[in-house]
Amino acid sequence: MMNEYFSPDYSIARDRFRQSAACAGATLEQLRLDSLGPGGEELTIDIARMGSDNPERILMHTAGVHGVESFAGSAVQLQLLEQRPQLSKVDAVILIHAINPYGMAWLRRFNENNVDLNRNFLAPADQYTGAPDVYRKFNRLINPKGPPRSVDPFVAMALVYILRYGFQNLKQAVAGGQYDYPSGLFFGGHQLEQGPTLLLQWFQQTFSTVKQVTAIDVHTGLGKYSDDILMSRNAPGTDPFRRLQQLLGDRVTPYHPTGRYYRVRGGFLRGLELLVPGPEWTLVLQEFGTFNALTKIRALRNENRWHHYGQKDRLAHPAKQQLAQAFCPKDSSWRRGILDLGRKLFETFM
Repeated sequence: MMNEYFSPDYSIARDRFRQSAACAGATLEQLRLDSLGPGGEELTIDIARMGSDNPERILMHTAGVHGVESFAGSAVQLQLLEQRPQLSKVDAVILIHAINPYGMAWLRRFNENNVDLNRNFLAPADQYTGAPDVYRKFNRLINPKGPPRSVDPFVAMALVYILRYGFQNLKQAVAGGQYDYPSGLFFGGHQLEQGPTLLLQWFQQTFSTVKQVTAIDVHTGLGKYSDDILMSRNAPGTDPFRRLQQLLGDRVTPYHPTGRYYRVRGGFLRGLELLVPGPEWTLVLQEFGTFNALTKIRALRNENRWHHYGQKDRLAHPAKQQLAQAFCPKDSSWRRGILDLGRKLFETFM
């Protein structure tokens, strides 16, 4: 039964989201991108809204900032739409499907311009420039020119770099975001991308009366397999963080770059707080764990090589399928756990 919520591709997932939202009585809106999907189909960020037209409080669930990670968030949203929530006259629920529809459609983590949208939401005064020194040294290994090869010394060479720089330092330098290598991994762009621009405009128009927003943003990859990590972008000691602790206890932790985490520049949730300053934001990132870091970075590296130097329209290529598997395993136990955890977190805030 749980596998029925997981869609095989972007178009089917979007159609199912729209149909489920309509059945739930939600108001539907689409933000249309200029880029197209593999079959020439339109790409849209789809928004389902239930409750007050002029709410004071909003519970928002977002998925798909990292395109290929959308499949898990989409499944959770289909499950949530099965039962229309009971809302007061001043509350609303908003579900946002596939913030990066290009990445979901083309089985990429990045968008049509190779931009990692979770590195694209910079503060107004920040410049879209710069890359860590260690990233520059690591660039030739993680971003080689040419399509993926069957024989590749990547893992062995990566272990050499880990021994030299330390795993945590290397992870921070590589994954934290860079703005100088447009064809490279974790590229944050040279400007705010079209999808984020449309989304922020929609927020600014829609949230004019809103006093409080609780935002759950779903990702996959980081953490223990089939379990979740809950990280708040609110600072400890603030009212939003105290509320999260009251509801979630020790399950929620502040977002910090130590241990298994890393600091992200231009992150989506932090960008909402900076770029849509009207409401008080309570920000929760729900990350569903999959595989180890080397498995994921190798999958990202191979898909990126195929996209830039192979035939990117061939979605059946192993590099594409390996990336999809790395961030949404075809494993019933993993999928069952994700649906259960996703539903429980959402219901905590209802």
